Amino acid sequence: MIDYIIAIVVVAVLLLGVGGTMLLRPRGMHGIRRSRARELDLTGAIPKAEEGTKAGTTTLERPEAPTAPQPTIPPPAQLPAEPEAPPRPPLEKPPPSAGRMVRLRARLARSQTGFGGALLALLSRDRLDDDTWDEIEEVLITADVGVSPARQITSDLRTQVKVEGARTPDEVRSMLRAELLSEVETEASRSLRTQRHEGRPAVLLMVGVNGTGKTTTCGKLARALIGDGQTVVLGAADTFRAAAADQLQTWGERVGAQTVRSDKEQADPASVAFDAVSVGIEQEADVVLIDTAGRLHTKNDLMDELGKVKRVIEKRTSVDEVLLVLDATTGQNGLRQARVFAEVVDVTGIVLTKLDGTAKGGIVIAVQRELGVPVKLVGLGEGPDDLAPFDPVTFVDAIIG
Repeated sequence: MIDYIIAIVVVAVLLLGVGGTMLLRPRGMHGIRRSRARELDLTGAIPKAEEGTKAGTTTLERPEAPTAPQPTIPPPAQLPAEPEAPPRPPLEKPPPSAGRMVRLRARLARSQTGFGGALLALLSRDRLDDDTWDEIEEVLITADVGVSPARQITSDLRTQVKVEGARTPDEVRSMLRAELLSEVETEASRSLRTQRHEGRPAVLLMVGVNGTGKTTTCGKLARALIGDGQTVVLGAADTFRAAAADQLQTWGERVGAQTVRSDKEQADPASVAFDAVSVGIEQEADVVLIDTAGRLHTKNDLMDELGKVKRVIEKRTSVDEVLLVLDATTGQNGLRQARVFAEVVDVTGIVLTKLDGTAKGGIVIAVQRELGVPVKLVGLGEGPDDLAPFDPVTFVDAIIG
C-alpha cells in the first residue's frame, strides 16, 4: 500500500514538473522579447514616440547621428588686378599739304649725282662737239628720261645753241630750264579729286607692286588730307600680307582715321573694299582710301582680281582716283609695271616714291609720256609728312640747282 502511494506521488511530481515548464516558457520568452525591445529602443532602432503620447509615458529620444567634419575651404586666392590699359596717345595734328613741295628743292639740291647739274656743266663748255652732245643724251638716258625723250631734248637743245650762238651761264640755265619744263608739263590736271559729290565720299584706289611703298603712301596721304581738314576712312584691302592691315591701322590711329579691315586671313579684297566704302557713306566721310595688295604685274590672276575690286566698288559708288604708286628708282622696270596696270584699271595719276635724290628724277618725264597720265604726288623721304603734291616748276628748279 505504501509503495502504491509513493508511486502516485512520484507520478504527480513528474507531471507537475512537466506542466510547470510548459507554463513558464511563454512567460520567459515574453520577457526576453521585452528586454530585446528595450535594447533596440536604446540603440535608436525604434522611432521616437509621436507627439500626443499619453502623459506619464517615458519616451527615449534617438540620439542624433554624429556629423562628419566639414573640410576647411581656404579663401579664394586674390587675383592680381588687371593692369590699366595705357592711355592712347593724343591724336597728331598733321600739317596742311600746301607748301610741302617747297622742301623738295633743298633735298634734291643736296644730291651730287643730279642730272641737272651734269647737263649744265656740259652745256657751259666753250665748244659743243658731237661727243659732248652724245654725253648730254647719255646723261638724260641714265636719269631714266627714256631713250626717245632724251633724243628729243638733246635735239631741241642743239638747235637752240646753234641759233643763239654764244651762251652765258645764265642763258644756258634758262635754256635748259625751259626745255625740261616743256617735257614735265602736261595738259592733264594734277589736282586730286578728294571732294564729296552727290552726297557720297570721294573714293581713291591705291595700286602698285610690292616694295614701292604703297601702304605707307596711303597712310601719308590720309595724314595730308586730315591736315587739310577732311575726314578719311581707310580700307585695308591688302589681305594677302598680314602686316599690311596692321600697318595701315597704325597710320589711321595716329590721326583719327577709321580703318576697315577683315578678321579673316586671305579674305576677299573686293569685299573689304566694298565694306570700307559703305562705312564711308554711312559716316559721311569726305574721302575713302583703299589700299590694295601689292600685285606682281606678271601674275594675270592677281591683276584680274584688282579689276574685280574696282568693279565691286562701282556697284556702290564711283571710283574717283586710281593712283599707281611707283618707285622712282626702278627706272624702266617701273614703266613696264605702269603699262600693265593701265590695261587693268583706268589709272588717273602717278605717285612717285623715293624721289629724294635726282639721279633718277627723269622718270617723271618718262612715265607721263608712257601713260599720258600726270604725276600727282611725290614721296620726298621716310618722314610721315614727306608726301607732297607734285609741282613741275619746283621740281625743275630743284634738279638744275
